[in-house]
Amino acid sequence: MKGNNHQYYVYILSNKKNGTLYIGMTNDLERRMYEHKNKIVDGFTKRYSLDKLMFYEIYQNVDNAIKREKQLKNWNRKWKIDLIEKRNSNWNDLASDWIY
Repeated sequence: MKGNNHQYYVYILSNKKNGTLYIGMTNDLERRMYEHKNKIVDGFTKRYSLDKLMFYEIYQNVDNAIKREKQLKNWNRKWKIDLIEKRNSNWNDLASDWIY
């Protein structure tokens, strides 16, 4: 049975303003950002140095988070950039002051 107190995060990473974008989903955003910033996981984000958190949304239900992640991955680049700029117009790393 799934607990009701879980949180799930759909997030977008980049390496710079208008840079390469990566969309992911996790149940622990701080841990996941630690992994991205310290290049712990091999793959796309490590290869392109995608370690700046540009956007995230919080979900209480894992199915809704997975659905949203898939939706965003299917969006065109302009829609993704518009989504980021609506909330983070300066492309600040939203995790820059987190402790790693």
